[in-house]
Amino acid sequence: MKHLALVTLAFQLAAFSPAPAKDWVVYEGQAGAGVGKHIVFLTGDEEYRSEEAGPMLAKILAVRHGFKCTVLFAINPADATITPTVTTNIPGLEVLASADLCVVNLRFRELPDEQMKHFVDYVNSGKPIIALRTATHSFNYAKNKQSPYAKYSFNSREWPGGFGQQVLGETWVNHHGSHGKESTRGVVNDEFKNHPVLRGATDIWGPTDVYTVSHLGQDAQVLVWGQVLTGMKPTDPSLDGPKNNPMMPLVWTREYTGEKGKTSKIVTTTMGAAVDLESEGLRRLLVNACYWTLGLGDKIPAKANVDYVGEYKPLYFGFGKHTKGVKPADLELK
Repeated sequence: MKHLALVTLAFQLAAFSPAPAKDWVVYEGQAGAGVGKHIVFLTGDEEYRSEEAGPMLAKILAVRHGFKCTVLFAINPADATITPTVTTNIPGLEVLASADLCVVNLRFRELPDEQMKHFVDYVNSGKPIIALRTATHSFNYAKNKQSPYAKYSFNSREWPGGFGQQVLGETWVNHHGSHGKESTRGVVNDEFKNHPVLRGATDIWGPTDVYTVSHLGQDAQVLVWGQVLTGMKPTDPSLDGPKNNPMMPLVWTREYTGEKGKTSKIVTTTMGAAVDLESEGLRRLLVNACYWTLGLGDKIPAKANVDYVGEYKPLYFGFGKHTKGVKPADLELK
């Protein structure tokens, strides 16, 4: 009887104990072509609101297409809130071991070795990567230069251009369009207009500017060119002059063979701010890219459903604009 009383007390205490804090969010797919596939989103940038874009895309992929989606965030250890300016902490990277696809939307992170190891293991696994906007300069080891992963820095000399240039095809170079003044229209490359990633992806536009791309090798296939516009509206005309002659690559695919000899499919776009993803065409391109990199290209619909799941009103890009006090649990589907 005494043993039974202790067990009963334990259950009562458990019922009143707070659940362990969760530093990430998981959206479980129920039905669709993506059932059985796991996509992990890595968010963490100070300017373009990846912490808003990641959950929005993940919910679409889970609810509309059946994928299991896990979204990781830059977390402030002091209060467990999503804090993009914390560049040294992304809990949960160990879930990459079960990922079929990783979507990277990072900027200038300097993660501790025990976290970074999980990402590097994924990069060398032969599994696919989709990269958005500042992912070309995901890492910047400015303090811990002795880290075995310091070569992943965007400005690495040991591994020229680091993760961005070596894996994605480009590192940070410069703004090509005028930041905050000249927006971007996506122009489909006729050579690849029938590529599965482009199926139904029309009217691609975003308020962020075109990035300079100068290291992209001949192995890359440019699916979409970035046309610099004269202003910040999708109806603004193309800018005359050398900025559009030639146009810079905006979306490309390539392959990367890692240190273990395994080859990954890579899709990179220099668009990807949360407000860029208000473009239905860009959302559809990214959903298609998930299908294609996972070997589901034959299942991409003529016009994939990319309707929002719930409300989506992202903050405009800029430093210091992230919503404070938000925890991953606040982003769960209700």
